[in-house]
Amino acid sequence: MQAGLVVLCLAYVLSQFFRAFLAVLTADLGRDIGAAPDDLAAASGLWFLTFALMQLPVGWALDRIGPRRTAAVLLLLGGGGGAALFAVATAPVHVSLAMVLIGVGCSPVLMASYFIFAREYAPAKFATLAAVMLGVGSVGNLVASYPTALAVELVGWRATLSGLALISAAVAVGIWMSVHDPKRVETDEKGSLLDLLKEPALWAILPLMLVAYAPSAALRGLWAGPYLRDVFDLNTAQIGQATLIMGTAMIAGTFAYGPLDRILHTRKWVILGGNLLGAAALGLLCLWIGQAVWISVVLLAAIGLLGASFPVIMAHGRAFIPPHLVGRGVTLLNLFGIGGVGIMQFVTGRIHTATVDMGASAPYTAIFGFFAVALAAGCAVYVFSRDSVE
Repeated sequence: MQAGLVVLCLAYVLSQFFRAFLAVLTADLGRDIGAAPDDLAAASGLWFLTFALMQLPVGWALDRIGPRRTAAVLLLLGGGGGAALFAVATAPVHVSLAMVLIGVGCSPVLMASYFIFAREYAPAKFATLAAVMLGVGSVGNLVASYPTALAVELVGWRATLSGLALISAAVAVGIWMSVHDPKRVETDEKGSLLDLLKEPALWAILPLMLVAYAPSAALRGLWAGPYLRDVFDLNTAQIGQATLIMGTAMIAGTFAYGPLDRILHTRKWVILGGNLLGAAALGLLCLWIGQAVWISVVLLAAIGLLGASFPVIMAHGRAFIPPHLVGRGVTLLNLFGIGGVGIMQFVTGRIHTATVDMGASAPYTAIFGFFAVALAAGCAVYVFSRDSVE
């Protein structure tokens, strides 16, 4: 099982890469195929929405056929095929279609790992193991920054995506060969997604799950690039360096959040405190939108650090999910977490279009302000959640 988890972690590196790499391709895709920032926002949003919607069939597949076949087949067809389509794109619509396929391919990877953690390890270890997988896999977030910018400058974005198609296919084969499915839970209890939605404790958690990951994922995955280009006139390499700093902060935040619930004996207040500080950082970014590059990079890093509560929120919700519904339960939580990013990318794309003629900084003030308000609203509902630490 250990070798299988290592390969799943490699697959999750790819998943993190694909949700974040568009930020450093903004200028190249605009020049070569006429893709504007709102086109890329739509493509990014389609990745997240596709990923989110796939959680329903993925949850069923994890419970019924196991993580091995689910992750290997989807990553091969979706991840490898989508990257190959991206490599030959000649119009923005091709990028959108490619991102849909890649979203399908990446959709089972993290949940396959979480499924194994939930079945094979003690519940008290879930948050830490989930955070480690998320943190190590987030190396893909770093690769999608400055290293990708360098690769694009050296060999071009088409060759870079062709290489990623081959890597995705190879990792999918590795999953098929190394992952072993956990023993199925034998029970007379029946259950479905509707049974999960009848759990009152989840309803105070799901709204924050919808908005907590969105600001850092959307900024790191796309808006940091156009923002730093339009307001501060940074080039591709400089944007790559800035997003590398933000990506590093996101990884640090994941590892920092992971053990805090056990150290402080609370999940609720760790999650709530971190996300309220994240909303404050977004507010400051609005106020100091064009003050100085270093201030903006520091605030982007702070948003990434504080927005890394995903695995702890997942563990909080996991505590209220019965064993025979673990697959569908963790994928339901992931649907909200990833789906929120997709919805917000579409909304922020429209915000950008509506405000682009108001000045260089106006669209980004509006976008960051929208994220701050949404995050604060999610925290307001989450106050009523029940705490849980096993």
